Amino acid sequence: MIQSITISGVKYTPDEQTKKYVMKKIGRLDRFLPRHARKTASADVKLRQVNRDHGNKYEAEIILNVPDKHLTAKDSTVNMLAAIDIVEQKLVNQLKKYKDSHLGHIGKTRAMLSRFKRSYAREI
Repeated sequence: MIQSITISGVKYTPDEQTKKYVMKKIGRLDRFLPRHARKTASADVKLRQVNRDHGNKYEAEIILNVPDKHLTAKDSTVNMLAAIDIVEQKLVNQLKKYKDSHLGHIGKTRAMLSRFKRSYAREI
């Protein structure tokens, strides 16, 4: 679980339920990180209420600091919890790309070798 998560509200005060939801969702992102990045990963969560005079527009922005990179995702919806879900999914996709680029032994060669092994096994 990502230990250092900073939650701040800009023109919005997050309630306890929202804070727990953010901790749960963003804390679980460490499963998509490579092992060397899990200890130093930190997250800054900024929650905003936009277009306050017309009502229900909430914006969530998450900046995830991992070694050699800052991953950022931002989205706005009618519901704050929905915005957090969408931003979390965007970060998952970015973390998968980050992990693929930082691990040298995973890539096209591994896929090619596994295909070769399967075809070789069929011939035996």
